[in-house]
Amino acid sequence: MKLFITGGAGFIGSNFIRHMLNKYDDYQIINFDKLTYAGNLENLKDIQDNPHYKFIKGDICDEGQVRDALDGVDVVINFAAESHVDRSIQNDEDFIKTDIFGVKILLEAVRDLNIKKMIHISTDEVYGDFAKGGFAKEDDSLHPSSPYSASKAGGEMLCMAYKRTYGVPVIITRSSNNYGPYQYPEKLISLFITNLLEDRKVPVYGDGAQIRDWLYVDDNCKGIDIVLHKGKIGEVYNIGANQNPEVDNLTLTKRIIKACGKDESSIDYVKDRPGHDKRYAIDISKMKSLDWKPEVNIEDGLTKTVNWYINNKEWWKKIKSGEYKKYYKNQYKSD
Repeated sequence: MKLFITGGAGFIGSNFIRHMLNKYDDYQIINFDKLTYAGNLENLKDIQDNPHYKFIKGDICDEGQVRDALDGVDVVINFAAESHVDRSIQNDEDFIKTDIFGVKILLEAVRDLNIKKMIHISTDEVYGDFAKGGFAKEDDSLHPSSPYSASKAGGEMLCMAYKRTYGVPVIITRSSNNYGPYQYPEKLISLFITNLLEDRKVPVYGDGAQIRDWLYVDDNCKGIDIVLHKGKIGEVYNIGANQNPEVDNLTLTKRIIKACGKDESSIDYVKDRPGHDKRYAIDISKMKSLDWKPEVNIEDGLTKTVNWYINNKEWWKKIKSGEYKKYYKNQYKSD
């Protein structure tokens, strides 16, 4: 099977490529990535010479680049996206372009070239706030709250429209908050770990009572693998960890602080971001029916992740400079 992985130099995409190459000896993988600020080929340094792997620098918004790279491809898996909520609030143009128009370019190519299947990677954030005690199911209405989640919902709607109108073979996955190795240090867990390792404070929005479902990235990769092989065309699949009890951001922050050997004086409470959703929670029974379930609990996942960032300081220290410092200072009003 020949897979065309967009956004494969990013966090989840690079972990997925490694998972697939380690598991399947006969699969060919094309990594098609624009290499924006969060795309990093060092994420795949260990497999860059694998004969079953090829990297092509390209933009999913460029129709010519996409079609030239799709020769002989069986399946498109679209990880390419602008994905950081905070950045979408500051400037949403790139999000709308990549997450909606880029999806259209891929769908048109899959349609015209008769590619067997496209898997579109989305997020649980499209559901928006979910009431305490409830869990979002795949057929629930979407209520995105940020420009990021709205752009992802827009991409999903295009996928479903192309499936119904043109018969394009699309499947959608919606995963909860991923964490683990190679995550660009702007998301909560990767940011907080690296800040603490630098003896810096960690910025907690508002009172930290927001609830998220934290999914170790390897579990998500295994889930997408199963959807690739067992998922039904035209369906949506929630991939989540379903922590019980649920974990709010402040509790998670304290766990990270403890794992990094610091104390709670490291917490810096900052102004909450606009439109901040209070709780995400998804029903994963549909994935369980495909014989998938999360394997890594939050305690073990955090330990693995902290240890990875401790042992890979060269990787993230190079990132936390230049443009990153400008963004961080502007976002958190901090040096």
